[in-house]
Amino acid sequence: MAKKVVATLKTKDNGKAFAKIIKAVKSPKTGAYTFKEEMVPVDEVQAALKS
Repeated sequence: MAKKVVATLKTKDNGKAFAKIIKAVKSPKTGAYTFKEEMVPVDEVQAALKS
């Protein structure tokens, strides 16, 4: 399960748009879920969600 939050972190002229990805990761030791946050370019979102 992943949640995608789109943030506009770009400059006025030629900046790149980024997305903040929040993944729920289950700990193998305790079984509890933790959240891993990651900033990736918008065009690489699908690749980041698959990993």
